[in-house]
Amino acid sequence: MTRRETFQVSSDAAEVYESRFVPALFAQWTPLVVEQAAVTEGQRILDVACGTGVVARTAAERVGPHGRVVGLDLNPGMLAVARRIRPDLAWCLGDAGALPFPDDTFDAALCQMALMFFPNRRQALAEMNRVARGFTVCVPAALPDQPAYRLLVEVAARHAGPEAVSLLNTYWSCGDRDELTALVGEAGATVDRCTTHTGTARFSSPETFVDTEINGSPLAERIEPATRDAIRRDVRTELARYVEADGTVSAPLVAHVVTGRHGH
Repeated sequence: MTRRETFQVSSDAAEVYESRFVPALFAQWTPLVVEQAAVTEGQRILDVACGTGVVARTAAERVGPHGRVVGLDLNPGMLAVARRIRPDLAWCLGDAGALPFPDDTFDAALCQMALMFFPNRRQALAEMNRVARGFTVCVPAALPDQPAYRLLVEVAARHAGPEAVSLLNTYWSCGDRDELTALVGEAGATVDRCTTHTGTARFSSPETFVDTEINGSPLAERIEPATRDAIRRDVRTELARYVEADGTVSAPLVAHVVTGRHGH
């Protein structure tokens, strides 16, 4: 891409994110993130790049009425959906690279499936390390470790060209485990724990798989209907091995969860 991509999405796309991405992809990772971060009752938790708030909502259940959860995102559309679902939580418009909080405001900062979108990832981690006593970040593993998604990106490249590939490849750009842990150190934190998990992305059909990935990204507004149809058609063929007897898709999804603490 020749310009900085901010991954701003419309309110409609944010609703798609909540209704499709969250149950199909993200809900399964949230308990792992919250558990590895050791979130407990009464704590102060920051959900960085909270999207529609799935991590914040889960953390709120853990911290209870005496705790505090703040969700921060750069995208007003995402925050509007988050606020609609949980108006009782605090939602803040802000940049992960310049968190608007004093040092050690929170017990933990959580960031699920978002680090790869930050223009300065080291700075974002350093900011989490500054405002919280510890942080836990979840990112998808590298594309070579994602057999189903690798096929999707290959089909998109065939039909939509290099910009589509750049947009879709962003999801996997933090997936090298050694580079991820090194980045935590560069941000001034000590790696407390790094784990790798294999989950499952579930969709009602190959076409829904394609539409969910496209509609949840800026690519939705940058391709013609005919191009989308061609991607949908070829993905049905390429992903046949992941299609169940009832037509649903069960695609493996690998992710790393890393926890950092204040460096000594």
